[in-house]
This record gives sequence, C-alpha cells and structure tokens, in this order.
Amino acid sequence: MRHEFQKSEPRMKVEILGSAAPVDPSQSGLPLYLSPVEAGFPSPAEDYLDERLNLQKLIVKHESATFFLRAHGLSMINAGINDGDLLIVDRSLPAEHNRVVIVALDGELTVKRLVRRGGNVLLVPENPDYPEIDITQREHVHIWGA
Repeated sequence: MRHEFQKSEPRMKVEILGSAAPVDPSQSGLPLYLSPVEAGFPSPAEDYLDERLNLQKLIVKHESATFFLRAHGLSMINAGINDGDLLIVDRSLPAEHNRVVIVALDGELTVKRLVRRGGNVLLVPENPDYPEIDITQREHVHIWGA
C-alpha cells in the first residue's frame, strides 16, 4: 500500500510503505558472522557464520503499532533524516517534548521534532531553511507516532 502526500508549504513529506506485518521465521534473517571487523588494521576474514539476525525482531518493539514510511525532502537533514530514508514509526511511543514525530497536519503527513515552548506546541524542522509550524491552535492535527 503506497500513499503519497503533496506538500503545500515547506515541510518534509513522507510516503506510507506499510505496517510491520509478521514475517515467516524460516524466510527471515541476515547472516551474522563470528569474525569482528577491524576498525584499525585489516585482519584476515573468517567465514564462520554465528547466527542469522532478524532485523524486524531487533528494530520492531510493538509489531501491531509499527509501520514504515519513506522520507521526502530536506527539512530534517540535521537530525540525520535524509531524502529517501526509510523511517520506522512506532505509534505506541508517546509524543513527548523534543521527540521526532510523524504528524498528519491538515491531511498531509510530515516528520518534525515536537517542541513545547512557553504555552505553544511547535513542529520544528532540523534545517534552518525551513520554518517552524505552530500547531497550538490548529484543529486538524493528528500525531501518528514517534
């Protein structure tokens, strides 16, 4: 399932890719080798397989509340979110001050940092070329997850 949301003002948009559906354990997992990789001087490689890693088990904590999005735009670049990055969103995490969140704003999805400043609630980009969005008095705001 893919939905794209067009941006009407400068913000990073996201594309829904799907939920974290269960994976057949016999078909999942990537190889994890016993041999560590040297960060200094090279070492002879050993081809001893330790186990298979299931990335979904490592990354997804709340399967029924987790979904994937693809980021589009540059407003969160200083937070390490680049255009085309895959975002893993957990709807069960609370939307707390200073947390990066996915927000449906007037029917469009965006990714921003949630900031409470004074009596206001803001969606703050991590790129100085983009404006903050004050959502304190907005009616059509729904936080999808963090």
